[in-house]
Amino acid sequence: MALNATVRARIDVELKEDVEKILSEIGLSTSQAITMFMKGIKRERGIPFELKIPNEETLAAMQDAEIGINMEEITLEEMIEEHKRGYGVNS
Repeated sequence: MALNATVRARIDVELKEDVEKILSEIGLSTSQAITMFMKGIKRERGIPFELKIPNEETLAAMQDAEIGINMEEITLEEMIEEHKRGYGVNS
């Protein structure tokens, strides 16, 4: 497949830099990531992830998380046990 088209987008410089650092850590260029996203759109015939408007409870939880209140603390061991119970996995 020939790479002979250009996509241009204007985004916040800080967002661009943050995302490029993450992509670099996983070994992808911005162009590769955009190509993957576009292939996902083609494959799914839409955005390749679910888009929803959060309900009031979810919005409140998101706002609490942003400012660090009402945070539940859980150990790794508790998380593993919770995962096993959720999937019916025996220890």
